[in-house]
Amino acid sequence: MRIRDVETFVLKITADDAYLGRQQDGSSVPPSGYWVRAPWRSLYSARYESLLVRITAEDGTSGWGEALAPVAPEVPARIVELLLAPVLRGMDATRPRPAWSRLRDLMRERGHLVGHQADALAAVDIALWDLAGRIYGRSVAELLGGAFRTDIPTYVSGLPRPSDEERADLAREWERRGATAVKLHLGHGVETDLATVDAIRAAAPSLRVAIDAHWAYSTSDALRLAQELERRGAWFLEAPLAPEDIAGHAELVSRSRLPIAVGEALRNRYEFSQWLDTRALRIAQPDVGRTGITEGMAIGELCAARHVPLLPHHSVGLGVALAAGLHLCAALETSAGFEYQPTSTEVGARILRAPLTVRPDGFPLPDGPGLGVEVDVDAVRTLAKES
Repeated sequence: MRIRDVETFVLKITADDAYLGRQQDGSSVPPSGYWVRAPWRSLYSARYESLLVRITAEDGTSGWGEALAPVAPEVPARIVELLLAPVLRGMDATRPRPAWSRLRDLMRERGHLVGHQADALAAVDIALWDLAGRIYGRSVAELLGGAFRTDIPTYVSGLPRPSDEERADLAREWERRGATAVKLHLGHGVETDLATVDAIRAAAPSLRVAIDAHWAYSTSDALRLAQELERRGAWFLEAPLAPEDIAGHAELVSRSRLPIAVGEALRNRYEFSQWLDTRALRIAQPDVGRTGITEGMAIGELCAARHVPLLPHHSVGLGVALAAGLHLCAALETSAGFEYQPTSTEVGARILRAPLTVRPDGFPLPDGPGLGVEVDVDAVRTLAKES
């Protein structure tokens, strides 16, 4: 069975609420374009942007993949169209791992195992696994050797409100609905962050609380924050330092009893090996929209060999990336849970014929062949035209 066609779909979906809500000062986000959400340094979009890839075999069976592309999804789309699709056409549609290996090597010696090339590879790899599963009539988790769990624990990511009082109200509501943990998107200064944590703990004492610092701190401030969070019984501190600072993270890990989580910016086993070898993280957070399934499994096995648990990252990915992440999470022995983005999950369902089932404390593993989700092709084409 050979691959007949490869299609890309650039999506930029408008929703009532932007990812992570209003800005820190309470003002609305810009209606269009990209901007830096201070005090963080990265570009954000007012829309939910993504790249979908559809790979079709000669018998008409299709598989879908998605890249984590929160800004400029046109870039990985062009990589798929110009560099990957010509090689994919005519390849065996039932062998995702050999296909990924061949595609990886196309730009390997040029340093393109990272960045947009890796994101494009991830989308294609997910589509190849979905396609193979549909041809064989087996789920991706089954193709990967079987699921360790069919119900994936989750934590609610983000309380997207500008004030601690509003965040506390939202935390209280999630606690009432059955959530067991939340992650706060902070990085606004040590004292400000601790005040937010205190407000959440007071409002919803049963919730485990984790903090994403969005790479905002120096080593000394991150250490002070980690020590205070540990005294408060926090769960973990994510992305405290600049993403390239392996040595700083290793120092922080060695001096802090609070687990330090890293991984959303990393895209391959070689990067993760450096962080694991230098003991620069205690929780690994790969995102399937940047690693793909093949590389995600390799990363998971590396982490298992070091006894490092995984909490896969998920942010603005739509329904395809979410399903892929859940299958990867189910197939990895040491995966401890998955990130639940409520608004992204709701928006992501627009491309599916039926939404994924979700509870505040967990996702059932999607059932059925491939990723177990049915993409609404007409909806995708309409959204792509509107983007």
